[in-house]
Amino acid sequence: MASLLLSLNKYSTRSPISQGLLPRYCSCSNLKKTKNLLLPVLDKPFTPKCLSVSSLSPLLDEPAETVVFEEEDDQEQPLCEVWKEIQGCNDWEGLLDPMDSHLRREIIRYGEFAQASYDSFDFDPHSKYCGTCKYQGAHFFEKLDMADRGYQISRYLYATSNINLPNFFQKSKMSKVWSRHANWMGYIAVTTDEEEIKRLGRRDIVVAWRGTVTYLEWISDLKDILHPANFRNDPSIKIESGFYDLYTEKENNCKYCSFSAREQVLAEIKRLLDYYRGEEISLTFTGHSLGAALAILSAYDIAEMRLNIVRDAGESGDAKIPTTVYSFSGPRVGNLKFKERCDELGVKVLRVINVHDKVPGVPGIIANEKLHFQKYIEDTISFPWSYAHVGVELAVDHTHSPFLKQTNDPGCAHNLEALLHLVDGYHGKGRRFCLVTKRDIALVNKCCDFLRGEYGVPPYWRQDENKGMVRSGDGRWVLPERPRVEAHPPDMAHHLEQVLKIARSDHEVDHQ
Repeated sequence: MASLLLSLNKYSTRSPISQGLLPRYCSCSNLKKTKNLLLPVLDKPFTPKCLSVSSLSPLLDEPAETVVFEEEDDQEQPLCEVWKEIQGCNDWEGLLDPMDSHLRREIIRYGEFAQASYDSFDFDPHSKYCGTCKYQGAHFFEKLDMADRGYQISRYLYATSNINLPNFFQKSKMSKVWSRHANWMGYIAVTTDEEEIKRLGRRDIVVAWRGTVTYLEWISDLKDILHPANFRNDPSIKIESGFYDLYTEKENNCKYCSFSAREQVLAEIKRLLDYYRGEEISLTFTGHSLGAALAILSAYDIAEMRLNIVRDAGESGDAKIPTTVYSFSGPRVGNLKFKERCDELGVKVLRVINVHDKVPGVPGIIANEKLHFQKYIEDTISFPWSYAHVGVELAVDHTHSPFLKQTNDPGCAHNLEALLHLVDGYHGKGRRFCLVTKRDIALVNKCCDFLRGEYGVPPYWRQDENKGMVRSGDGRWVLPERPRVEAHPPDMAHHLEQVLKIARSDHEVDHQ
């Protein structure tokens, strides 16, 4: 909190509060606010049946043993009645084995929000826009064929690339670039469609963090150095230093990084929660690879700063807004004290991993949550390289999918689209792999070479048409100019100050 307070010294003059409707990038027609009653949470099992996969694609009759899993929707409760369980209020007990149908769809849905941060990212070093999002916020989901999801972008997130994680950032080779210090890191979005709000049973605010487009190279930058979080007053809670720097560093000479990624998240979440005060809300964080680490870190920060506390919630007193992380192929983030604090704060984390992926095994190869005496090592010896995973693990195995070929490419085992394919076919330990949602298997090869050759899907097939080049009026092929994206809204410092007031007030109460 002290570090956040120091960062605000230069913003002592409060900026005016935005008077327009929220979120910032959506059209007014999508912004009607609604109240949602909390419906009772029930848990009723259903019986699945398996049908032929031939309806998926003519090619999918090979191999013949593959089947598609069809859910009997008429037997299952609506998501709006069980959403708190699906978001982890009971740590997903009884929902993973066998796999609950609602949970499968929600894992895939939030995984696609994480994938969107890859598909929209400009990583072409020959473009002056390298390191940015390719799309304007108002058209983000439309450009990614996700307009039917019912969400609108609220704001984009940026971080300074001047930190010790060089393999994570993309930089242009051009002399004239959009920014020499910043990289686009993800986005915050909120449900605005009335039908989707009704289906979900609440208004959902999602924070999606970008992973790395260089696959596994960034792992070499992790030095196993733990840094005190300093978000509250317990120096024993520590985070891997590279993640900490990425989340908290800023660059005063860059308008996109004059606020840290942390400050951007805190201010925007505070703004949205104020605007939708009184509604049923959930906070959901998602990310893949290094983005998964940022998802856990930012969810912990929101809870540690007590932004997810609803004051004066009626006769029951203060209430917590459900705060959930869907982590995909993520590394360990902090030490055992960090893990224990996340549990204490009620941050729910579901970590989806491929058992053949190396990234979830780092950092903390020597001392981690699998070590029986880890707590003794941290408390007594103060071992400086002790890490622990947070939350509940869902482990899938790519060798169980008959659609995937054998490969020694570590990038395939780490690929997000492949992981979502595995979730689609997973039903529990020892159960047969069979697809459920009819999600196109071609997506697996979007940015890797993992599908078996008989399916006729070329590897690395996704790219912009003509790589973004368009023909000008005089017949020349050029890369078009992009509209300038807003860096930080004028009321950001104000909302950040409100975050600090909450933190100070709670700190004083704790010490009375």
